[in-house]
Amino acid sequence: MLARHNSPELSRRNFLIAGAAAGGGMMIGWAPAANARVEKDPPAMPDAYIRIDGRGHVTIVSPMIEMGQGTYTSLPMLVAEELDVDMANVSVAIAPPSDKLYGNPLLGNAQVTGGSTSIRGFYLPLRKTGAAARAMLISAAAKTWNVDPGTLRTEPGFVVDDSGKRRLSYGELADRAAKMPVPNDVQLKDASKFRIIGTPAKRLDVSGKVNGSAHYGIDAKVPNMKIATVAASPVFGGKLVSFDEAAVKKVPGVVQVVKLDNAIAVVGDHYWAAKKGIEAAAPVFDDGPHANVSTADVVSALAKAAEREGAVAKNEGNFASAFSSAASKVEATYEAPFLAHATMEPMNCTVSVTNDGCDIWVGTQIPVWAQQAVAKALNLETGQVRLHNHLLGGGFGRRLESDGIVQAALIAKQLAFPVKVVWSREEDIQHDMYRPYYYDRFSVGLDAQGMPIAWSHRIVGSSIMARWAPPLFKNGIDPDAVDGAADMPYAIENFRVEYVREEPPGIPTAFWRGVGPTHNVYVIESFIDELAGAAKKDPVEYRRALLQKNPRALHVLDRAAELSNWGKPLGPRQGRGVSVQQAFGTYMCQVAEVTVGEDGEVKVDRVFVVVDPGVVVNPDTVVAQVQSGVIFGITAVLWGEITVDKGRVQQTNFDDYRMLRIDEAPKIEVEIVKSSADPGGLGEPGTSGLAPAVLNAIHAATGVRLRKTPIDSKRLKAV
Repeated sequence: MLARHNSPELSRRNFLIAGAAAGGGMMIGWAPAANARVEKDPPAMPDAYIRIDGRGHVTIVSPMIEMGQGTYTSLPMLVAEELDVDMANVSVAIAPPSDKLYGNPLLGNAQVTGGSTSIRGFYLPLRKTGAAARAMLISAAAKTWNVDPGTLRTEPGFVVDDSGKRRLSYGELADRAAKMPVPNDVQLKDASKFRIIGTPAKRLDVSGKVNGSAHYGIDAKVPNMKIATVAASPVFGGKLVSFDEAAVKKVPGVVQVVKLDNAIAVVGDHYWAAKKGIEAAAPVFDDGPHANVSTADVVSALAKAAEREGAVAKNEGNFASAFSSAASKVEATYEAPFLAHATMEPMNCTVSVTNDGCDIWVGTQIPVWAQQAVAKALNLETGQVRLHNHLLGGGFGRRLESDGIVQAALIAKQLAFPVKVVWSREEDIQHDMYRPYYYDRFSVGLDAQGMPIAWSHRIVGSSIMARWAPPLFKNGIDPDAVDGAADMPYAIENFRVEYVREEPPGIPTAFWRGVGPTHNVYVIESFIDELAGAAKKDPVEYRRALLQKNPRALHVLDRAAELSNWGKPLGPRQGRGVSVQQAFGTYMCQVAEVTVGEDGEVKVDRVFVVVDPGVVVNPDTVVAQVQSGVIFGITAVLWGEITVDKGRVQQTNFDDYRMLRIDEAPKIEVEIVKSSADPGGLGEPGTSGLAPAVLNAIHAATGVRLRKTPIDSKRLKAV
């Protein structure tokens, strides 16, 4: 998880605000009490969630950024449902940086898109905002007609009286509605009356992505802009020593070279000039203190750290006593490697530094924090940094960081013109901020029937939270590192989870799709299969016995087993594997079918997914997110690994950091459980549960238990 906070209710600290929009119409949003004032002449992008113009067109200012997850459709659906407008009459605008107006209630009221929190965080606030706007439109019509508001109702885009003979469009009412008092309390629709929420709405952002009008960060164009690319020290912590300046200047199109402490940037009229300039520069670096670091060193340190007791994240019952008296014991260690993000859109940032401040054009998951980081780096006031956010061509946690944005600003500071910095794929992969390398140690005691009566899980790895959100790192525990482990779905009486912080020397770590649960669901669900094997029981039946107190998890398991024909024989060197998870407020079971070739190569043939995400806003988005999560997870479990030798990341591009190709994709069947529970998150669970399902299927097909990813095909070759 990224963080956990109280339920996102509108309260005396968060309330609705309204006012007139520029050019006529109304705007409405919600904000903390300290920021309740609405300017008479708001900026072009007003601090509000809803704008209704004189034509009745509704613009939703999305608090969360779109990076492929469907936010720019699902969030407007919440408003449209309560406002009573058709989605065809709705468009979306990107929110400017503002924690006060667009803070995520589940992430400390910071304007952060991540952790599968967009729907969970804004399900009620946006619905209430829509309902308030509708009430104000009704009040404006009532005043116009001099009738009781209770005698009026709405039809999509109109206020009508009970007779149906009089009607006013929202556009006609917008100016008057903006002057109405904001209701202190609004009645939300009962779910039985929904006509938009729960339906497969078409994506609002699709047309722009198809016709090319959608703007990603890399599409930014500024007058007099030049293009730059970067070569940083290949070793984290290294410093720039020298480069061949004369050779760079000979490259046609090169405009300028910028020196930083650990890198050079070559600026050109176009990207090719900048790239050829970097090659000609042949920079020389002092490798610094981490010149001899290797993956083997990192793993050795993690293994040693796993021998010591950690901070206790959860302790129930008496593990030591139950373990000592257990009929049998099973112990195992699992490893999860460093992983890069490798977003489809190359990392980029456009910056212009002038006497009055700095403008940034970028796609980021953290607009306010990026704004603040640049202000600090350039010694500016935060208000002097103007960040213009864009669509993201993939985030996966990489764009939860501001390192590249700050580097681009430092480059632009030395230039007399705007510059778009584009990092090559090689620079991106070799200077990423990586999913931590985790080392997990299990010790479990079983009763005479082979069921767990004592469970110890020691997690060893880097702490992302200690760097990213220091206040959340408390008592030696990183809440993200233990997410999915301290709250796993199974009922075990004597239960202990510990965390040992061990930082890799010089290697930066960061969130990766699925965050903590991606690693914890992988190791726990793999180990549960090991316990089922030790008990000589079917993996599904074994889980059923442990899920009797968890009906939602049990239901998705039962349905997935039925959907996948669990137990039906498969061909030679084929197998099925299962995983269950409860994470991000969502319950999910995945069953993977694999074929292991004679050469040890694994093909994932089919994946069955049953998901209970609570209330569903857009079922098409649910299916798409699950499918994309599965694809992302297959890539990681089959090939995903960043290795280090002599301080240098060994992978460079997609030839040695592979992605799943379209002809390798499995058939994915997704079933959504109908539920009235609070909405859960969908951006990450599909990835979190995939690896163990595949690894368990490999074991079923070959009898080989793999406790480290990616898979080692050499161990799977037919004997």
